[in-house]
Amino acid sequence: MLVRSISSPARSLARIAAVLAFVGLALAEPTLAAELPDPDGKPADMSKPVKVYILMGQSNMLEFGKLAGDADGTLEHAVKSEGLYPYLIDDAGKWTERQDVRNVAVMGSGGPGKTQVRKNEWLTVSGNVGVETGIGHQMGHLHDEPVLILKSAIGNRSLGWDLLPPGSPSYEFTDPKDGKTYVYAGYGQSPDRWEKGTEPKPIGWQAGLQYDGDVARAKEVLDNLDTYYPGAKEYEVAGFFWWQGDKDRYNLGHAQQYERNLVNLLKSLRKDFNAPHAKMVVATLGQTDKDNAAGTEKEIIAAKFAFSDPAKHPEFKGDVATVYTHPLSMGSSSNAHYGGNAKTYMNVGQAMGQAMVDLMKK
Repeated sequence: MLVRSISSPARSLARIAAVLAFVGLALAEPTLAAELPDPDGKPADMSKPVKVYILMGQSNMLEFGKLAGDADGTLEHAVKSEGLYPYLIDDAGKWTERQDVRNVAVMGSGGPGKTQVRKNEWLTVSGNVGVETGIGHQMGHLHDEPVLILKSAIGNRSLGWDLLPPGSPSYEFTDPKDGKTYVYAGYGQSPDRWEKGTEPKPIGWQAGLQYDGDVARAKEVLDNLDTYYPGAKEYEVAGFFWWQGDKDRYNLGHAQQYERNLVNLLKSLRKDFNAPHAKMVVATLGQTDKDNAAGTEKEIIAAKFAFSDPAKHPEFKGDVATVYTHPLSMGSSSNAHYGGNAKTYMNVGQAMGQAMVDLMKK
């Protein structure tokens, strides 16, 4: 049975509003997400440059929310039985399609090349769901310009090693497990770490190799814009979305550098994409309760909130936001892909998109 109520979306919106209020953001219109209209099927004004939003991270950023089935947690159940996310279906119960938002996803392991084009379509529901769905609808609703949601990500990658941005120096860290002091690799160095006073023995990977590859693959799309956004001539990278941190929580040496690495990440992305004023939204790991976090998870969640704190990073004031996802998660954890619950990915995507909307309106 098809249900298109507003009560369930309103409850979902209330969670999002509470999350954004916690990080110092406020919904410009309290019912914005609940009132996102069905796409009208019309293309954007192609005389304007495409607004590009780049999504990066690890497996959090991929599509693990289950689509099909009547079980609680699938997108079909959430939309057609619970009345959530009503803009995803039309009055006939078919998935809607945005003709003003393009959804592109590329993937590859390591450095530049080996590009797998996973998605190149108008924004619709086709297969499992990730945060790009909620983000894409929010940004499409905001802009009159054409929008490109461009994801370049692969799973099992850490910010402290694989995705380490250019300009990140090496540093020393004493591991409490063995009491030894190690030198942790800076950008371009190998291996991940080596004991202080010893000669490093490079391996077939280096710090930042995945960053280089993910950036290069995103640039491949932008260099062939018409292939991925038919009719587009120009673009502007307007913002970045980052949902990551699972792999770093298994390495205290990486977790303690997470704030510094986030700062370098935004600086590097702005430089690499010639986007000096691009905004950035980061999201916390869903399983991490800010009030009860411990160990490496405490380090990472603190780093993400510090990143968007203008008192700590005044150079980013009004340009960055942190979304606290614990109240939006339906359970499980990041390393288990939140049990495949589509509502987690939709809730987090909507909240990240709304945070970006708020930044853009400022």
